Amino acid sequence: MKNKVEWKAKLASRKFWALVVALATSILGAVGASDDTAVKITGIIAAVGACAVYMLAEAITDASNSDKE
Repeated sequence: MKNKVEWKAKLASRKFWALVVALATSILGAVGASDDTAVKITGIIAAVGACAVYMLAEAITDASNSDKE
């Protein structure tokens, strides 16, 4: 039985992006990055995640609307 990863659903998940931010924050703390650097990097990751979620949500909406026509 194959377990196929649904990447579209993963990238649209706020939980996934929260995990990525938490992981980045932990790694930055472990390597001794300053608080300022950690905040900047996690902010960038959160922004990219928000854009990805928005784009995927719009694509899904557009696809469902085109099916109705």
